[in-house]
Amino acid sequence: MRGWRAARYLVAAFCLLVSACPSSENNKLNAVKHAGELVVLTRNSPTTYYEGPDGPTGFEYDLAHAFAERLGVTLRMKTVDRFSHLLPMVANGEGDFAAAGLTITPLRETQVRFSPPYQIIRQQVVCNARTLPPPDIKGLIGRHLEVAAGTSYVEVLNRLKLRYPQLSWTTVDTMQTEDLLVQVQQGLVELTIADSNIIDLSRQFNPDLRVAFNLSEPEKLAWAFPLSDDDSLYQAAAHFLEDMRESGELAQLIERHYGPASRFNPINLAAFIDRITADLPLYRDIFQEAGRRYLLDWRLLAALSYQESYWDPAAVSPTGVRGIMMLTETTAQHLGIGDRMDVRQSVNGGAAYLRTLMDRIPERIPEPDRTWFALAAYNIGINHLEDARIITQSQGGDPDKWTDVKERLPLLAQAAWYSKAKHGYARGYEPVQFVNRIRTYYEILRKTDAANRARNNSDALRLRAPAL
Repeated sequence: MRGWRAARYLVAAFCLLVSACPSSENNKLNAVKHAGELVVLTRNSPTTYYEGPDGPTGFEYDLAHAFAERLGVTLRMKTVDRFSHLLPMVANGEGDFAAAGLTITPLRETQVRFSPPYQIIRQQVVCNARTLPPPDIKGLIGRHLEVAAGTSYVEVLNRLKLRYPQLSWTTVDTMQTEDLLVQVQQGLVELTIADSNIIDLSRQFNPDLRVAFNLSEPEKLAWAFPLSDDDSLYQAAAHFLEDMRESGELAQLIERHYGPASRFNPINLAAFIDRITADLPLYRDIFQEAGRRYLLDWRLLAALSYQESYWDPAAVSPTGVRGIMMLTETTAQHLGIGDRMDVRQSVNGGAAYLRTLMDRIPERIPEPDRTWFALAAYNIGINHLEDARIITQSQGGDPDKWTDVKERLPLLAQAAWYSKAKHGYARGYEPVQFVNRIRTYYEILRKTDAANRARNNSDALRLRAPAL
């Protein structure tokens, strides 16, 4: 027994001297918990992380945020300037891991350790609808193809070049994949390659994008961790992702971010005009009441509501907004709305929120620009609107004119601009479409309302006229 004690003391002393003994207390997972913060490397983009009207959002942000909550720590997203910098920063330990829509590839697996996958995508070749699409890989030869540097697309192209030596492309380090898709939409780039999930989101605002063909078999997206003997944080993430998958929460999150976005369907004016007769009378008094209360044109509120829900009180979007005004839970709580599915509460909540935004627009801005700015802020958030106004001024435009600012809002989706903006990436095409459609609905409602009033006045005069 005495010899056993002596051996134990010697082992303990040796551990203290060289700090080589394993300890459940001295690992990466506990270090994160002790620090109270999870640092995640990412990029500023619609599929990863950006600032929405109600705060930070994006698929990777929401997934990482849920993991941080599981650990009981706060989340800090650390964005990189260029995609090509991401994996080296992971390898250097400049973050706890990377969540940036990373495809698992053999080359990357030599640099980082990937978590179990959470999403399946395909690499796809994209062209403009007015361009002759290449039918297959051979069809890329002789065409102008640009891809973002540091992406897995470059790896695939390098492998394909062994079979097709004439295949060529341009690697761009100053733009992300989302920027190149915009370039294709505008006819400035003939072809590019993007992941299917990125294309799905981009096509909402770039309707001329067309998928020519699938470049790859289905591929897996995963988080990237530094290569290390300490896998405590990695194992916690692996268990978390598996739990998310088994519970169905992962599928719900994917649907929330990539599911069909009904509000971006093409305008169907015939359906709108039919609903003016069939549906609007059910809610007209409520719109008029809210308009009087918040000093807003009830027809503008009705147009906004139609854009949001098609006047459907039970509408629910994949992102969780709901009701006839499609309020987010955060906005509803802020406005004291208890039931978003209640028409009167929802309309009054939407009107109150729009009035708040209108009051935040500088007083010097006259109508109707003031209203268009407020509607854009309703969609994208006041902070991103201010970023666009700053860009407008820097380019010599008038930041107080909607016609000037709406031309710059889409720049917030381009890395060259949002990397310099105070509030980063935004889906800048969305508020432009949003305002344009509401203006169309609003103008129709105004004309319809004027015609109805003229007809009613004519009927009243006819009733009062003496019989001859």
